[in-house]
Amino acid sequence: MQREALLFEQLSGNRVRCHVCQWRCIVNLGEVGVCQSRVNRDGTMFSLNYGDMSSLAVDPIEKKPLFHFYPGTRVFSVGGWGCNFHCVHCQNWQIACTELPSESRYLSPEELVRRALEHKCAGIAWTYNEPSVWFEYTLDGAKLAKENGLYTVYVTNGFLTAEALDVIGPWLDAWRVDIKGFSDAAYSRIAKVRHWRGILDVAARARDYWKMHVEVVTNIIPGINDDDEQLSGIARWMCDELGELTPWHVTRFFPMHHLLDVPATPLSTIERAVALGRSSGLKFVYSGNVPGHGSEDTICYSCGQMNVRRRGYEAEIVGLDGAFCAFCGADLNFRMTEAQ
Repeated sequence: MQREALLFEQLSGNRVRCHVCQWRCIVNLGEVGVCQSRVNRDGTMFSLNYGDMSSLAVDPIEKKPLFHFYPGTRVFSVGGWGCNFHCVHCQNWQIACTELPSESRYLSPEELVRRALEHKCAGIAWTYNEPSVWFEYTLDGAKLAKENGLYTVYVTNGFLTAEALDVIGPWLDAWRVDIKGFSDAAYSRIAKVRHWRGILDVAARARDYWKMHVEVVTNIIPGINDDDEQLSGIARWMCDELGELTPWHVTRFFPMHHLLDVPATPLSTIERAVALGRSSGLKFVYSGNVPGHGSEDTICYSCGQMNVRRRGYEAEIVGLDGAFCAFCGADLNFRMTEAQ
């Protein structure tokens, strides 16, 4: 569905500049931007995919993954089409690395919220593909979700501009962001992005200015972002800018999309990343895509007691008192429901 876009600037010669993501595409008349979801029509930018759905699911919040955000709750997860990145290892490439379909299921913001409530979900997550490419829809949905007592989550590559973040910030509760590497070479290889440090600035703004709950995911790819310098760099940046209590998920890569010739990440590399994160000062470093691994559980950094036991996407709260350790009172940086 088409809708006049937000956050664009009219330029000379009927060109427009988009200000939703950090590409800041200048789009000529009749053409689209990098995401292929915004078109210049007569000097006005239009979103081409408002409310057009590729995926709907009721998920555990742990699947996003968010481990310190309303653990054990269910979230209504929705995905659209397209992306402003073209990652060589994209696991959802069928919906992200594609042209917009000529026909798609439409779900209004009102119906989105109604279904979330109907399925007894505690919140809504825009996920599966990059949510910023249907920015106007996520904004309308987030406003309506908050009016109906639902939490809201962006599962994002983090390339939103600060201006766009400030528009949607009042209605977003969680910023689950990918930090794909910590070098120009890694971001260029993975996503063809060179100016990636703005991702870090926006993540810090989401936490500090808008008080969102932030968790970081790094999918560790052999030979691209698995060196000690990058992994320690991410962890140290998180400690300095997001705080030592920010969860970091280091996840195992499996051959996918254009990286079918790259082997799966060795378990030893995941364990090394966990150790590097902790030695750099992070209190909560979790392994991902390694079912049954002990580093999925939340262990209090102060007293060593278990607070949340996880198996796959199931979470059992065994030692939390709100956001704090039930045994020693240490702050564990959790967001919880009143019932929890």
